[in-house]
Amino acid sequence: MDTAGGTVRRSRATRRWTVAAVGLAAGSLALAACSSSSSGSSGGSTSGKAGVSLILKTLSNPYFVSMEKDAKTEAAKDHVNLTVAAGKEDGDTQTQISAIDNAISRGDKGILITENGNAVNTELAKARQAGLYVIALDTVPTPPSTVDITYGTDNEAAGKLIGQYAAAKLNGGKAVIAMLDLFNNQVVSVDIQRDHGFLEGMGISPGSTSLNGKEAKTGKYTGGKGDYVIACHQPTTGAIPGGKTAMENCLSANPNINVVYTINEPAADGAHQALQAAGKNNVMIMTIDGSCNYVNGLLKDGTIAADSAQYPGKMASIGVKTLASIARGGAKPTLPAGKDFINTGTALITANPVPGIDSQTPEKAASACWGS
Repeated sequence: MDTAGGTVRRSRATRRWTVAAVGLAAGSLALAACSSSSSGSSGGSTSGKAGVSLILKTLSNPYFVSMEKDAKTEAAKDHVNLTVAAGKEDGDTQTQISAIDNAISRGDKGILITENGNAVNTELAKARQAGLYVIALDTVPTPPSTVDITYGTDNEAAGKLIGQYAAAKLNGGKAVIAMLDLFNNQVVSVDIQRDHGFLEGMGISPGSTSLNGKEAKTGKYTGGKGDYVIACHQPTTGAIPGGKTAMENCLSANPNINVVYTINEPAADGAHQALQAAGKNNVMIMTIDGSCNYVNGLLKDGTIAADSAQYPGKMASIGVKTLASIARGGAKPTLPAGKDFINTGTALITANPVPGIDSQTPEKAASACWGS
């Protein structure tokens, strides 16, 4: 799941595909690129392939690079002519708009996109009116009806996994919790979902359906099993420096913190640095992403106590497979009841499992980190 700023990206382990009506297929497609690379010749009528555009936030972030890699692999299998375009930086909507326009002009059959912002919505509407099937990856657009379907991580479920782990690990001991979120000055769905999921996993009511920081600051977790204190809510922007500063601020507010929730792995890395500098040991750091870098590093050595994986490569490869199927006349996917996206899975990763909590070792998770 991607979060705003291009730094929260979300991360990936059980290799079951839970997507309905997505067939293995070759379709015929073609594309040319705007800030792009193309696997195959452009122009569906000349290449005998259907064209699909993969339009990413940026290719400076490994999260999106994993999408490009797995999309290209799937495109080769399904005889799709894939064009890859990306913003010059996170938030670059103009490059994405140009890529959408190019896809329409080429007569592409579909678009896969990780939006840089709502400014692209008008162009996506034009693409759909022109007959292109549009799939969002990682994050549900606002509104969800901007696209035909979204493939992404259930971020609330990912948060619940690490919250349940923390509660089980504490086993009734007092929890002094630092909440290191994405922002404190804007509302972003992934920020809310991960934060609230963690609290729900701990057995703490978030106190709001749409805002962070509305939970009771003291009380009982897991049905009265133990006491908790919310020491702080601090923004990190999903980056290492932000995580470090946020953790320093939290320690100033309450030096007894023993549980740290973080929006993503870079924020967790920064929090660890601050804890280390303060001489704080035996603090559980919880996070979400499952990237190869952290699975094989801070998670493997136990510095990060638990992580929930997400699978950007899987999102992209399913997206290509879906468009290939549709291009050859296959059925279009449908949303599960009550959901505005199709879940591509998540799994708890820890080097120190707890009885009764399903989890994977970092070694096992490394076989699927950010892949498909």
